[in-house]
Amino acid sequence: MSFILPLSSRGDEPFLDSRNSSGNGDSLATEMEQETSTSTSLIASSRKKNKYTANAGRFRIFGVDLCPDNVAVAMVYFVQGVLGISRLAVSFYLKDDLHLDPAETAVISGFSSLPWLVKPLYGFISDSVPLFGYRRRSYLVLSGLLGALSWSLMATFVDSKYGAVFCILLGSLSVAFSDVVVDSMVVERARGESQSMSGSLQSLCWGSSAVGGIVSSYFSGSLVDAYGVRFVFGITALLPLITSAVAVLVKEQHILGPTKVQNGLLTNPTFLESSRESIIQLLNAVRQPNVFLPTVFIFLWQATPQSDTAMFYFTTNELGFTPEFLGRVKLVTSVASLVGVGLYNGFLKNVPLRKIFLATTIIGTALGMTQVFLVTGLNRQFGISDEWFAIGDSLILTVLGQASFMPVLVLAAKLCPEGMEATLFATLMSISNGGGVLGGLLGAGLTQVFGVTKDNFDNLTTLIILCNLSSLLPLPLLGLLPRDGSDTVAKETVDIEMKSN
Repeated sequence: MSFILPLSSRGDEPFLDSRNSSGNGDSLATEMEQETSTSTSLIASSRKKNKYTANAGRFRIFGVDLCPDNVAVAMVYFVQGVLGISRLAVSFYLKDDLHLDPAETAVISGFSSLPWLVKPLYGFISDSVPLFGYRRRSYLVLSGLLGALSWSLMATFVDSKYGAVFCILLGSLSVAFSDVVVDSMVVERARGESQSMSGSLQSLCWGSSAVGGIVSSYFSGSLVDAYGVRFVFGITALLPLITSAVAVLVKEQHILGPTKVQNGLLTNPTFLESSRESIIQLLNAVRQPNVFLPTVFIFLWQATPQSDTAMFYFTTNELGFTPEFLGRVKLVTSVASLVGVGLYNGFLKNVPLRKIFLATTIIGTALGMTQVFLVTGLNRQFGISDEWFAIGDSLILTVLGQASFMPVLVLAAKLCPEGMEATLFATLMSISNGGGVLGGLLGAGLTQVFGVTKDNFDNLTTLIILCNLSSLLPLPLLGLLPRDGSDTVAKETVDIEMKSN
């Protein structure tokens, strides 16, 4: 579906008025211009509509052709998933090597997400400042090299919490920048498409990430058990280089002429004017109620406190879960994430957002309370071991979480106007990530308030109940989301493109 025709039809109304008040010659000329404009729009619409069907003979996943560009996008998301091989190693490194308490670990985890809060800056740089003549390809190469450097330092020189924070931030910056670049590529393909096709694109992306998580999950625990955290960090350092390698698959026109840096980037009037216009365009788009209000809801939805770090300390220090077993749990959650993507792509991508959020939030809150069973040992009274209960609980909650997060990505992608895809999508995702960081810090504060440490878990049950109940707080604001998942989003996208461009 193309948005060119609706825009043209709106432009016809003044011509009708002028035709009624002008002579026959003017009327005939106007009609000819309209026919030419309509023909051009139909051709453009036809080309856009056939973008995914022209190469019907190619291999398809989630309904998307695997052209070189889409392969590059899928591989970058795959790398993001497979980088999960380091998560258990980082957690055990902070807990066992640096001897940090749950609250300290939660704070470090929150700070490690800071690079994701300034994603609009990366989007602005990618959209406005070509590097070596490319807006996408060069930055993918740079991001991969930066990630390799950060994990190489973790594998060799880092031996303090401050050094660990710096390297984790650097690695997070690498992933966040590459994420912005590939997100802009996805948005360019999603604009003007139906909600179903946009959902298929997002399913390809997050399905690739889930596959990467599956590949790395089991080995993340067993490698920590067998070789230690430093060895895992060394393996992780090789993975971002895949992002640099697949950059050559990105089809992008080289920008001719001297680079803006050579011309004096910060003093170039053309660049400054372009930057000012981009900022104004971004502000105009974000201030539209049909963008701003859903974004407020997503922020609040993500900002509820979390007890994940406290549960990690409980399961390892109190229940004795080993790195190898936690790797198996992570394998299950990675498969569950892929199931969640498939659930959304197969059954939910045409369901209104309000219904998805309402159902998944209520069900997720109820099932999240089952962690209390694990803390109190109630599961063992029903004959269910701690290990099997932890696996089943993680499986169900991950499916629900992924299914509820997919429509957020679809909505954000379809609201981005042409010419600033990376910047606006990154802004929306940064606000969402900001909510997640706030939720993590609130969880760290509550962990400290309730006195939960690496040895004391007396108040962990209260912490879990409070964090789960807080997930219900954003539900009264569901009215901020679009009422309909397809038509409303399409109309809002047209309005934003008109006002922004």
